[in-house]
Amino acid sequence: MNPTGTGDGSTEPYEALSRILAERFTCRQFLPDPVPRATVERILRLAQRTPSWCNTQPWQVHLTEGAATERLRTELSAHVRSSPDAPDFPFPARYTGAHRERRRACGLQLYGSLGIAKDDREGTLRQMLRNFELFDAPHVAVVTTEADLGVYGAVDCGLYIDTFLLAAHSLGVAAAPQAALAACSGFLRAHFGIPDNRRVVAGISFGYADPDHPVNAFRTDREEPENAVTWHTA
Repeated sequence: MNPTGTGDGSTEPYEALSRILAERFTCRQFLPDPVPRATVERILRLAQRTPSWCNTQPWQVHLTEGAATERLRTELSAHVRSSPDAPDFPFPARYTGAHRERRRACGLQLYGSLGIAKDDREGTLRQMLRNFELFDAPHVAVVTTEADLGVYGAVDCGLYIDTFLLAAHSLGVAAAPQAALAACSGFLRAHFGIPDNRRVVAGISFGYADPDHPVNAFRTDREEPENAVTWHTA
């Protein structure tokens, strides 16, 4: 069998995917221009092809545009400043070793791009709160899973989010996957009328990137495969 899956020896699909993965980044400042509904629907159609355990397709998505995004931005920002609640899925208990170092490097790049010093707590807090202002994105997608499916439903939703991000980038749409929004799961459940049998996994703010904003200029590194994979041959 041809390893490319094309039958003709072409590596074009691999190269196309490689380019999308290399170019995609987490956008933290959007332009106000909305994404046309037809483009959003193309993203959603591709994302729906995501594989899942026993094809359960546990994701349900609440997606905003126009006035709905502005209302969410206003109310969510006010909520997180006054009465933040807890995520449906526990956040990491701690970061150690290589995970801590990678997280630290990302933070230094982020705050450095904005000229926020390491000891500038006010500036750090201000940028953290930008999460709940959706980085000025014209759209947000809140991804939920079925509670009874537990962690594996959430894993499937993670795959959905990844497909969404890649599909968006392939159409020139920038995005920011945001676990931070899940910290306000109770608020989101009430805001969107999400039933009690659903769990909030994460949000995705999306739109068109502001190419001139410095926060969109930095890129994070990736570990070499040999440091993430253990081969077993016998």
